[in-house]
Amino acid sequence: MLSRRIQFSRSGRYSIGQRPSWQYLFPVLFAFLAILPGAVRAADPATREINLGSVAMDIPAAMVSRMTPLAQYLSTQTGMKVSFRASPNLGSAVDDLGLGNTYIAYLTPVAYLEAREKYRALPLVSPLTHGKLTFELVVAVAKDSQITSMQQLKGRSFALGDEKALLQRAVVVAGGVKLEEFSRYAFLKHYDNIAKAVLNGDFDAGILKDTVYEAFAPKGMRKIYTSPPLSSYLFAVSDKLPAASVDKLRKAFLDLKPDTPEHKLILQGLDAGYDGFSPTTDKDYDAIRQLIAPFTLKATPAAR
Repeated sequence: MLSRRIQFSRSGRYSIGQRPSWQYLFPVLFAFLAILPGAVRAADPATREINLGSVAMDIPAAMVSRMTPLAQYLSTQTGMKVSFRASPNLGSAVDDLGLGNTYIAYLTPVAYLEAREKYRALPLVSPLTHGKLTFELVVAVAKDSQITSMQQLKGRSFALGDEKALLQRAVVVAGGVKLEEFSRYAFLKHYDNIAKAVLNGDFDAGILKDTVYEAFAPKGMRKIYTSPPLSSYLFAVSDKLPAASVDKLRKAFLDLKPDTPEHKLILQGLDAGYDGFSPTTDKDYDAIRQLIAPFTLKATPAAR
């Protein structure tokens, strides 16, 4: 492509000449190179607002209420602007972290393993539950139920949480009952929903996180089976987050203690049994990998 220019002759007259248009590209190129470092910095999550995500422990409105104090605390402690972004289920929480919609997320062990495999997510910290780095899953029935063992659940109805929560079904099978041996089963998304459904008599039994069972037991529940200790829920971060930002976030979590009202509110927003955090590594979840391995090799059964 050629561009036109005015040429003056020795006589003072002018004529239309031509020169290659690439000569006009240099000023544009230099201007672009000048702003490029700023554009790169703007894309750096450490210099702009980052979103905190979570698996759905409750309805979105309740999750915003529970997680916002933590986001505000992280903003104050790290100097980054952290905001909470709710996810409707386990799968979307994983994808949000992998696709950059969030840069840090509160995940179940299974959600973390999926995020690790699909998106190279990095483990950050795990919560301490009553001082322990592990938690348990509990199979519970109504207090006045005649059911006293897992074997008696065959031919009965059963409630689970998220359909992708493979650890729940692995624990049930390890307890002696296959899903197809229930008269019916359903995925109710949240542990609170499971507890309420069992208390209301909608299901004969259901699986609960230990601290959720502790909250509902006084309302008329009892447990018939408890899993072995399991590696805890955790906070994981995107592999795109700069190392300095990761270090700031880890320190902020480790500084959370239940001995001040503000910190206690933040911890109990996550779980009533949490009393601090500890660093965690990918190897801490190898036992979970082995436990759910049989369930990742076959298609997820549909709810009935």
